[in-house]
Amino acid sequence: MSGFTIIIIAIGLGMDAMSVAVAIGARAAGRLNGRQLFRLSFHFGFFQMVMPLAGWVGGHNLTRLIGGYDHWIAFALLACVGINMIRESCQAEEKTPRGDPTKGFSLIMLSVATSIDALAVGFSFALLNVNIWQAVFVIGFFAAGMTLAGMLFGKMIGAYLGKKVELLGGLILISIGVKILADHLL
Repeated sequence: MSGFTIIIIAIGLGMDAMSVAVAIGARAAGRLNGRQLFRLSFHFGFFQMVMPLAGWVGGHNLTRLIGGYDHWIAFALLACVGINMIRESCQAEEKTPRGDPTKGFSLIMLSVATSIDALAVGFSFALLNVNIWQAVFVIGFFAAGMTLAGMLFGKMIGAYLGKKVELLGGLILISIGVKILADHLL
């Protein structure tokens, strides 16, 4: 497999991470700091590296184990975070407890949800005898960069739209989950 093909795969895998990052950046708007940018970019990039590696190592057995419902896992994780964002957008500003999605369990859920497709890609890499180390580093690099760009773009959007962007972000996350589900079911 050529380096160009791996880059195209990396961009494709990074699109979900970027979309989620836009929603998170928009939600945080003016309160987005360097730590949050680093944490989300690092974790999304790291999980995008680890998942294809796990798929490559696990091969056919791992894909067979969760391959039938990986799309349901991604949908459930994204829907949970999205519903929570919509719920928070409907609360009064003073009462809204603002959790940081770049920390704790939310960060892990989002990292897994945005990288679960990479598991199947890793399995296909095993079948095609791809240089896995080159591939996972390219995928991780692109995912981290696209996440960073998405958060910065989302921050600009959030500064203009205010609280409405949290509703929009929640809907975007749920839409990504529905798209993942539809792609696998249809």
